[in-house]
Amino acid sequence: MSAVCLHRTRCFLRLVLPGFPSAMRRYYNLDVSAPLLRTQGYVNGRWVSAASVFPVLDPATGQEIAQVSDFGPTEAKQAVDAAYEAFQSWKQVTAKERSVLLRKWFDLLTLHKDDLAKLITFECGKPIRESLGEVAYSASFLEWFSEEARRVYGDIVPSPAKDRKILLLKQPVGVASIITPWNFPSAMITRKVGAALAAGCTVVVKPAEDTPLSALALAELAEQAGIPAGVFNVVPCSREKTPSVGQVLCTDPLVAKISFTGSTATGKVLLKMAADTVKKASMELGGHAPFIVFDSADVDKAVGGAMASKFRNSGQTCVCSNRFLVQSGIYKHFVDALGRAMDAELRVGHGSEPDTTQGPLINTRAAEKVVQQISDAVSCGAKVLKGGKRLGGSFMEPTLLADVTTEMLCTKEETFGPLVPVIRFHTEEEALAVANASNVGLAGYFYSQDVAQIWRVAEALEVGMVGVNEGLLSTAEATFGGVKQSGLGREGSKYGMDEYLEVKYVCFGGLKP
Repeated sequence: MSAVCLHRTRCFLRLVLPGFPSAMRRYYNLDVSAPLLRTQGYVNGRWVSAASVFPVLDPATGQEIAQVSDFGPTEAKQAVDAAYEAFQSWKQVTAKERSVLLRKWFDLLTLHKDDLAKLITFECGKPIRESLGEVAYSASFLEWFSEEARRVYGDIVPSPAKDRKILLLKQPVGVASIITPWNFPSAMITRKVGAALAAGCTVVVKPAEDTPLSALALAELAEQAGIPAGVFNVVPCSREKTPSVGQVLCTDPLVAKISFTGSTATGKVLLKMAADTVKKASMELGGHAPFIVFDSADVDKAVGGAMASKFRNSGQTCVCSNRFLVQSGIYKHFVDALGRAMDAELRVGHGSEPDTTQGPLINTRAAEKVVQQISDAVSCGAKVLKGGKRLGGSFMEPTLLADVTTEMLCTKEETFGPLVPVIRFHTEEEALAVANASNVGLAGYFYSQDVAQIWRVAEALEVGMVGVNEGLLSTAEATFGGVKQSGLGREGSKYGMDEYLEVKYVCFGGLKP
């Protein structure tokens, strides 16, 4: 049945999981305006079917919510060709015109925020309040870059010779392949695509196989906003076809730029593929964020920051705090207060329930990883103060561990789940040594009321983003990106435009002095 022939599309799903009270064993209804529930790919301004489809599952129930066209390398190549052809005209569109179109797209996201949030909740499990927050965050990048489109300034440089002028022009790089993750299925697209389109580039988006519906809804709204055919293309595909589609997007000579958000391991593979044609690349890769609480900290504020940083999207964000380091003087106070906050504020359930704060993890593999980290920590002497159990399916109890050491698995690898391992430290130097003992460096957080210490620690942390007395730091106005093996380049802010621009030097000679 076509998604466009109905006024609204409904899908009823039942949640039946061991360990849950009977009140939670019920049906859940995905009720979305039909035009936004798209299941075909979007290439050159047309909705395109593939020879096969793949299922999209609600991670809370494991049940199918849609079947989406399963694109392969042939369709990916068609999308690249369409983007390249569209680039020839899109780069000539004035910055003001591009700005107006991006603003229209922003307005449509805002208008349809409720339906877009439902799609996010049902395909990635995020609680509905967080999904609404993501839609606003997603829209903010279109708004921001609609404004930045008109501020791509070049330079006129004083020449050492009287008979010439030196001009530095900024021009769009060309076609950009955009490869995005499942944990922010809308915002990770607009953060990249907003900058790309504002700069004059065209794009081919490959969304995560778990969450293609949000990307396709964005395509529908882009079309409604008047984004020209071929400028914004979406190529959904299954896990099985991802390698072959990725190969096209990273090696085709017509692609000038790749932008990827995902694991460090996958980022390295994509960089190797892009190397043969020396493509411009930006990578937002894995994180392992430290969260440091010094003796001088306001403990109540630190607990609030820890709750916000750790449990957003059930711990499935790249900037989630992963290693909690608490100074010995306030260790027990912090752990006790955090445990009380977890009891008071966290509710596990289906994301569509209004009081849910903790939805499922994206799949059972993710839950198994958290269980493995908990088991390893307990076997090495850690104490489970809260939670610790898998509830069934991909649901996990939010878990608080005390007496954690740096030898435990949870302090060595990113968790991507609702696990809080708390390490005791004694000195600032010790905390920094532990925090920086990682080959990745995306975000870091710390709480202190000592001004001199704040400056020292902010500068010493080997990360791309630092939250000082703050657990949430992402915003369109600021840069987003890491150091070490957490990636290359920056997204958001005025600097996000640079990832999609080249600087051309023009020497205008033969002038009369």
